[in-house]
Amino acid sequence: MARKLPRKDVVIVGLGWTGSILAHELTDAGLDVVAIERGPWRDTATDFNVAYAPDELRYAVRKDLFLQPAQEAMTMRNNVTQTALPMRDYGSFLPGTGVGGAGTHWNGHTWRFFPSDFTLKTHLTERYGADRLSELQIQDWGVSYDELESAFDRFEYLAGISGKAGNLNGTIQPGGNPFEGPRKREYPLPAMQMTYAPTLFAEAARSRGLHPFPTPSANLSKAYVNPLGIAMGQCTACGFCERFGCANYSKSSAHTTVLPVLMRKSNFEARTECEVLKINLAPDGKTATGVTYIDVNGETFEQPADIVLLNAYGLHNVRLMLLSGIGKPYDPATGEGVVGRNYCYQTNASAQVFFEGKSMNPFIAAGALGQTVDDYNGDAFDHGALNFVGGAGINCIPTNGRPIQYRPVPPGTPRWGSAWKKATKQYYNNTLTFSSQGSSYATRGNYLDLDPTYKDRFGRPLLRVTFDFPDNDIRMSNWVSDRMQEIATALGGKQAVVGKQQKGWNSVPYQSTHNTGGAIMGTDPRTSAVNRHLQSWDVPNVFAIGASAFPQNAGKNPTGPVGALAFWAADSIRNHYLKNPGKLVEA
Repeated sequence: MARKLPRKDVVIVGLGWTGSILAHELTDAGLDVVAIERGPWRDTATDFNVAYAPDELRYAVRKDLFLQPAQEAMTMRNNVTQTALPMRDYGSFLPGTGVGGAGTHWNGHTWRFFPSDFTLKTHLTERYGADRLSELQIQDWGVSYDELESAFDRFEYLAGISGKAGNLNGTIQPGGNPFEGPRKREYPLPAMQMTYAPTLFAEAARSRGLHPFPTPSANLSKAYVNPLGIAMGQCTACGFCERFGCANYSKSSAHTTVLPVLMRKSNFEARTECEVLKINLAPDGKTATGVTYIDVNGETFEQPADIVLLNAYGLHNVRLMLLSGIGKPYDPATGEGVVGRNYCYQTNASAQVFFEGKSMNPFIAAGALGQTVDDYNGDAFDHGALNFVGGAGINCIPTNGRPIQYRPVPPGTPRWGSAWKKATKQYYNNTLTFSSQGSSYATRGNYLDLDPTYKDRFGRPLLRVTFDFPDNDIRMSNWVSDRMQEIATALGGKQAVVGKQQKGWNSVPYQSTHNTGGAIMGTDPRTSAVNRHLQSWDVPNVFAIGASAFPQNAGKNPTGPVGALAFWAADSIRNHYLKNPGKLVEA
């Protein structure tokens, strides 16, 4: 029997980026808020101390900051004809755990999606015709770029993003991204100072008539005090961003931007090492009454609340909705149902150029210190004569030269022995790597549901991921790889190797932690799980906030839009829902 606790105004599931932002905004509105986080408490000073934060074995190899399968596994398959099997180790993507979530270990790329990405189905249909989308299940978001612009701005200034605007109020700015949507003001900080490899890449890209620009970065180019009065430090380019917490207070995360203020509030409480088992519903199934969770000692509690916010990692949001009976589960056979629909990923490829005597010094690096080309991203280029839609950003962002895992060698090099030693010594400092990060567009057969066979330690079905790269996305990625080959040729070098995407997603090697969809937003309750305010169509006092709301993924990292959606949902709750609780949009 669960022990029933005193009622709260709001219960938040997950205390990462979105949970911290929503908690701050709603406590400012006077609400009594509790956040329930499955993982441990983490703090910069104690958990990412400069003496041990750059421990590659602990964090990058043994994955100390990540969710472990013993805590929650998932099952994977490429299509419905296969039997899904559980992951014994997270490989293809790495969900975070603990306070700060995946925002603790991210690299820091902070993008705004293109305006056309938010109205994708309408835009592509008008430009190329409906037949071009016949193999896809893409949708409009239900909210426009213009509506989200101020929310993007608030997130960028909260985080102290370093960058160069490319479009200020409709006027293209030299040195920025000419393809981006218009922004009202510059980034809060100037772009980071470039290292050698991105500088060479940018020169080669310009020689091809392309438009390179500094990647917008949550690694701070200067010291900064954000709008909450929280001070952050300048990035030292230590090369320990991805898979690591930042000891220098110079990588934006919930720890360095929100939590120092939030944790001092008397109307906020964080409960760590507590796992939410389900969202509780009233007998009619139309109102959430709170959540049931279990603590580290195995004791079960019921936390009543007037509002339930799902702010966990996107895949976990979807699983909780399925476990709790919120929304109709998606069925790929009929195309009906909404929860689990439109799961998408990212479609990537990489290139390596091997030089002699270039001295790249890869250890002088940061997670988002580099240059990007968006000429082939989204619909920035004409697809009229092509056999695909979508695109990819091309990024030269050398994130690290760490001694265990950074060992670039040309194809054909033995995997051990004297020849390997010679090659790893020769090319450690003489290799330039760049990559494409491509869109992932929804298809009818890529989705999430509950596994009928495998269960977790509490007896609940695991989440089942059914995914393979759509043919459209493979054609797109390989076309972009040909463009990458042109840049690699312009760079010169002794040898260049450019990868191609293939059918058959493999969940073992790391690819991207950019999982999206499953609880998507939209304007039609028949094809979306939440409305344009991130509110459940079926249970109006439940909001699901995060990349789970993306109807499809663009060729960019999702954190910027996730942060914007957090502010967008907070405004919807504060300015509309609290004044008149109930459905914000009628079906």
